[in-house]
Amino acid sequence: MNAGAAVFFAAALAAAAATPGPTITAVVARVLAHGRSGALRFCTGLLLAELLWLLCAIVGVGSLAARHPGIFEAIRYAGLAWLLRLAWKLWHAPPMTSHAGAGSESRALLAGAGIALGNPKTMLFYVALLPGIVGLDALSARNTLILAALVATVVGAVLALYVLLAERVRCRFHSAVALRRIGRGSALLMVAAAAAIAIH
Repeated sequence: MNAGAAVFFAAALAAAAATPGPTITAVVARVLAHGRSGALRFCTGLLLAELLWLLCAIVGVGSLAARHPGIFEAIRYAGLAWLLRLAWKLWHAPPMTSHAGAGSESRALLAGAGIALGNPKTMLFYVALLPGIVGLDALSARNTLILAALVATVVGAVLALYVLLAERVRCRFHSAVALRRIGRGSALLMVAAAAAIAIH
């Protein structure tokens, strides 16, 4: 893989990652509802799932998906169910300060991974589109590590930007009424993310 292919891959990945979809919606909704509490673990889960999809593309899971679509449908609907569960909890949760909700932090990483694994946009980019951007036949270990580093850097930067923007919006609101509205708005964002997964 030459430098031009790496740059093209990074640019395509940045455009795909920054485009609002189920993953970004879930990140923004979580930060608006809970502040940055747990955001690092949540985003780490998202990143791990991105890297897993990259690995799937490299080892040729695209052909497996074509032969056994039920496996990937199950993953997709598991992510959808998780989003709806989060939406329910956000809708019924009392107003929280930015440091509240620490009790659920142990599940934040799994929540992020589950959402990204079930996100059809992420699945499509790695399994269907990546082979057309970067030649995956006989990809060397060095180039695999370069791709993984690009994924971690680009997607991590995009997620960090959305976390900071959402936190800035949240910090402007302090009253219990405003925080409750933010929580319920976040729940609706989660439902929208679930709908995006369901209709693709």
